[in-house]
Amino acid sequence: MKLNLSLFLLMVGVLLSCAEKNEPQEITPKIKQPNIIWLVAEDQSPEWFPMYGDSTILLPNLESLSNDAVIFDNAVSPVPVCAPARSALITGMYPSTLGTHNMRTYTAWREINQPLLDSLPSYSPVVPDGVKMFTEYLRKEGYDTINGPKEDYNFAKTDAAWDESGNERHWRKRKEEQPFFAVFNFSVCHESQIWKRGKDTLFVDPTTISIPPYFPDTKTVRQDMAVNYSNLKRLDDQVGEILDNIKEDGLYENSIIFFYGDHGGPFPRHKRALYDTGLKVPLVIKFPKSKNAGSRDNRLISFIDYAPTVLSLASIKPPKVMQGKAQFGFFEADIKPEYTFHSADRFDEIYDRLRAVRSGRYKYIKSFNTNLSHALPVAYREQMPMMAELRQLYNTGKLNNDQARWLSPTKPEEELYDLQNDPYELQNLATKPELKDTLDHYRTVLRNWIKETKDLGEFEERELMTRWLLAGKPLQLAPIQMEETNRGIELSSIKSDATLVWKQHQDSIWNIYTGPIPKTISFEAKAERIGYLDSVILEYRVK
Repeated sequence: MKLNLSLFLLMVGVLLSCAEKNEPQEITPKIKQPNIIWLVAEDQSPEWFPMYGDSTILLPNLESLSNDAVIFDNAVSPVPVCAPARSALITGMYPSTLGTHNMRTYTAWREINQPLLDSLPSYSPVVPDGVKMFTEYLRKEGYDTINGPKEDYNFAKTDAAWDESGNERHWRKRKEEQPFFAVFNFSVCHESQIWKRGKDTLFVDPTTISIPPYFPDTKTVRQDMAVNYSNLKRLDDQVGEILDNIKEDGLYENSIIFFYGDHGGPFPRHKRALYDTGLKVPLVIKFPKSKNAGSRDNRLISFIDYAPTVLSLASIKPPKVMQGKAQFGFFEADIKPEYTFHSADRFDEIYDRLRAVRSGRYKYIKSFNTNLSHALPVAYREQMPMMAELRQLYNTGKLNNDQARWLSPTKPEEELYDLQNDPYELQNLATKPELKDTLDHYRTVLRNWIKETKDLGEFEERELMTRWLLAGKPLQLAPIQMEETNRGIELSSIKSDATLVWKQHQDSIWNIYTGPIPKTISFEAKAERIGYLDSVILEYRVK
């Protein structure tokens, strides 16, 4: 019997439709999720590490990791100081967009109503809609997320971010075969350790150290630099312990391991400066099976790219709100950044707004207050022997032009540097007629970025606080709503981008709410969002 052509086509369409409904709709591939580890060194520039060409001190553990990894030559922090930089790392956003650009807004070890400075209370900025700590997305996809010991994001953390955060964290506590994301922070090489360890054992001879041209060659400078090299040896030992643990557990080959600095070095003209000494960081990434081991990568990569990159490596699509781009993984961005952008604002009690744009060739720096020195009298830094000596040598006219320029009581409104021919950024080209078109270009690029990213640096900090606080206190999220349905206990919040978390009463770790909770479980729940106080806790008890 012949089949009517129209009927045949209809039947084929129905069959295809049924087949499509049965096909999985997920874009993300079903693959084994990799373990991802961050090893974070505080306050270190790449120029002192063997993988960047310095042979002053051997760092065998980091050298071994680098031999298995890709070495990045243009990794930068958006801000040359820790708390704002960490806010970028954990969100994939510019601090000047988040409102975390001032150092420091929120301190985790103080109550919200205790003073941060003499006249400025500690506060947690209200970030733009949809911004979350990116580890929340990892947890939703089954990752165990651990961090420690530092929580320094310039805002109050959310309980959805970490399964465990503190000194005792370890991936060995996770469920069997559960993928994990782990952050290990090393403070042994922090700025403060220059003076705190000034009398400790040195592992290098100060007389053998190479002194950069922006520092005078003095005994004090050599001593402080020798202390830093010695601290790198201590860092290497601590990193080695973590790497040994990873290898002992059979995780090394298939794990992705980042080693990086949280901004530039601990010295004057490094930390808090928009020169590459304050912005460039060491970055090596060991990929599974040591893919591309020993190679170098010259791409521009900023801290805002780390969050979307980790999500992409875990085959999780980065949210659109993130300003950074996934540099690797399943959702790797097709177009790589042409520029990186940088900011400096309040450091402790001193305000000084600067902005910068950097390409592989040039850097342009814009100062909004030329009457202030680059060498701000930050009380914390003034404890360093080198800093005290630089002040004394400047005041007595014993520094050459390259060494004195940073300490000048004023600074130019615009600076332009050729990073290829002048890597120390000593020759300001902003007044060169032959580079007028280059200056105009970078000036325009920076101006457009300030506008497009809604840079909050133009507003006084107290004005921003009036937007975010009510009578000096943070707003509190409304109580969450609960409904009993056939599916279980369903929760919701009137704040659309709030995260709901819940836990059984005896537990310490909050779970992220993703669907109905069984009616057979007694639990407590709340809503949370960066910049708000948590909602009051909802209690549900089985009758």
